[in-house]
Amino acid sequence: MEIRLFQMQRLSALVLAPLVLGHLALIVVVSGEDLSAAAILERTRGSWALGLYYGLFVFVAAIHAPIGLRAILREWTAWSGRSLDGAMVLFGLALLVLGGRALFGLVLS
Repeated sequence: MEIRLFQMQRLSALVLAPLVLGHLALIVVVSGEDLSAAAILERTRGSWALGLYYGLFVFVAAIHAPIGLRAILREWTAWSGRSLDGAMVLFGLALLVLGGRALFGLVLS
């Protein structure tokens, strides 16, 4: 299981890296235009391209983050076993739900 999680962590990092760079580039462009939150939402509503982009971002981050946090907690604390694994599954699901809600507000509402 540890090998599989290590592989998933690295694969998700390969997907996340360009998504993060694109997100940061978008922030730089938008911040240069001095847009309000309402103006940004008006621009992004209905954009299926942004929906797919950030949907992938949320999905991959919800995989990547719990695996990394699990590794940190196993190394720095005495927490291990099924309770840690279960907590990380719940953490990943929470990221999916919260990210999905944000995505809905950004693109689909």
